[in-house]
Amino acid sequence: MDLGLAGATAVVTGGTKGMGLATAEVLAGEGASVAVLARDRAGLDQTVDRLRAIGSPDPVGLSVDVTDAGQIERAFAELSERWPCLNSLVNTVGPMDGTFENLTDEDWDTAFSLGTMSAVRCIRGALPLLRRAPWARIVNIGAHSIKRQSPRLVAYTAAKAALTSISKNLARSLGPEGILVNTVSPGTIVTASFSSTLRPLFEAEGLDPTDPHDVMRWIESNFNHPVDLGRAGLPDEVASIVVYLASKRNGYVTGANVNVDGGSDFN
Repeated sequence: MDLGLAGATAVVTGGTKGMGLATAEVLAGEGASVAVLARDRAGLDQTVDRLRAIGSPDPVGLSVDVTDAGQIERAFAELSERWPCLNSLVNTVGPMDGTFENLTDEDWDTAFSLGTMSAVRCIRGALPLLRRAPWARIVNIGAHSIKRQSPRLVAYTAAKAALTSISKNLARSLGPEGILVNTVSPGTIVTASFSSTLRPLFEAEGLDPTDPHDVMRWIESNFNHPVDLGRAGLPDEVASIVVYLASKRNGYVTGANVNVDGGSDFN
């Protein structure tokens, strides 16, 4: 299937690891010029080299703290000098977890700054470029936990629920301009950071944090959130849906919240 991304331009926030990196790689493989926004310069340089090798004609790595509105404005100003327009914006950044009793006001502010306002800032910065494009798409990464609540994810879930609402509102307001806006809500996805963070807990139970089946056994045991497929997901399984929604090929899906969760929404 031709997604119409050859020669297109795309921005991916948090694109040096996890679902963001997987999305950037699929976009690059489809022939898009991809700009990755993240803080780590070394990670950005490695990612740009990888995207170029995959097939991106003009990959860019911009060192940006997405909690800083000024840095985001400067990043999109730089892109406007490099590219005539922007076709796709994908926001993948998310906040930390934590229980209600353990979260301070500062933690809540950080959760919403990362999980909600980072996307708001990037959309605001990108809109002039998106409006210049013959077709334009915005995809925001939400979370399936907005439907399946967990006490350990209270601030994370609240921030992603707000982002999902904003996405729906923008789909309506930007629809007349031909800018499609959607949310993708992943379930449990096995990323390198996920496995690294939880490795001690998994190994204490004799489980492998990189094995999707072991990961789901742990999730079911600790969160009581089983899934129909019996395993956790992988970053590229999320990326394939994200890239379709971010592509020219998607001409009629907007305002949707698409679950990529192995069937957990149906339990």
